[in-house]
Amino acid sequence: MNSNVTVMSVNVFTKNETLTSISLSNFLAMEIEPQEPILEPWLTSKSLNLLHAKRGVGKTYVGLSIAYAVATGTNFLRWSSPKPRKVLYLDGEMSSHSLQSRLSAIAGACSADQVLHENLRIFTPDLQDGAIPDLADRKWHKAVRELIDDAELVIVDNLSCLARSGGSENESDSWNVLSEWALGLRREGISVLFLHHSGKSGLQRGTSRKEDILNIVINLKHPTDYTPDMGAVFEIHFEKGRELFGESSKPFLAKLTSEDEVHNWEVSDLESRIFDQVVTLHNLQMSNNDIANELCINKSTVSRYLKQAREEGLIKKN
Repeated sequence: MNSNVTVMSVNVFTKNETLTSISLSNFLAMEIEPQEPILEPWLTSKSLNLLHAKRGVGKTYVGLSIAYAVATGTNFLRWSSPKPRKVLYLDGEMSSHSLQSRLSAIAGACSADQVLHENLRIFTPDLQDGAIPDLADRKWHKAVRELIDDAELVIVDNLSCLARSGGSENESDSWNVLSEWALGLRREGISVLFLHHSGKSGLQRGTSRKEDILNIVINLKHPTDYTPDMGAVFEIHFEKGRELFGESSKPFLAKLTSEDEVHNWEVSDLESRIFDQVVTLHNLQMSNNDIANELCINKSTVSRYLKQAREEGLIKKN
């Protein structure tokens, strides 16, 4: 072995494992395959990602639409898939009838070749003879890996159903086994998208430690003026985005429209809408920190919008 590479033996889970370090010169000389776009601009190969929303906002519909777009090499919202890839969708709670209905509507809105439908494989509890996997239990990892087979993207819908053991969601140790599983897939070149519930605060539910290893964290939320008669309408906010900057990271609004049982999406910018919301909440005496939390934006953005609002005379005097 090269003298610049250091190897040590340790005992991990009762098995002898080898850990390796490498000199900077050797590391820089290595030929490392770059991450490829799976769904531009945010979903790449060898990445771990999380999308969260409160119940009823639409995270499963978005997850299925992402799966379909990646499998068929098509578009969804403002995102595009450069080429078809194999996808495994692990569903933990939907009835098979509801799942079929949603996928039928998604496919009906797209002109993709039906041959590409073979790229998307569905796991759903209704079609199982026994128990469903628990990704927080290592005994399930081998069976799930066989299920993944040659898929390049795995979508886990959702963490509450498919990672049931391991302790309370609020305890950081509850994430250990699941992160180990996800990091193992990443080493194999497989990407993972977790779907998860938002907590009362609007942030992803449970320990924030989940976000440490994640490339992208997306929050789906209803607009502040949302009413049920508006149907499927939500804002998309990037709460974390490694190597995601500029226009690609800006929030936007998506609205589902239906015609002859075919579903389509209308997408619009959120800049002016968020500006108006910041001004309104400030005039209602809400603090900058609370405004940032309410709208899922940075405090610096709140300050910038309020500075602009003062210049335009939109701030009410107390």
